[in-house]
Amino acid sequence: MMSGNRVDESVELLCQKGCKALWSDIDKMEQGRILPELQELNDRERAEVLKEIKSIMAVYKGSCSL
Repeated sequence: MMSGNRVDESVELLCQKGCKALWSDIDKMEQGRILPELQELNDRERAEVLKEIKSIMAVYKGSCSL
């Protein structure tokens, strides 16, 4: 069962790492790597985290400045 709360908490945790680290994490996740922060999540939850952080980061268009 997917827990939206766990997904939200994971998104917040990753976002606290900062812009550059988050772009790196997105790349790692797209390569199929499981981030230490997401070890406790199942595949569906990790996919939802990736979808949400990509949506959040879309405003930056691949950079860390607006």
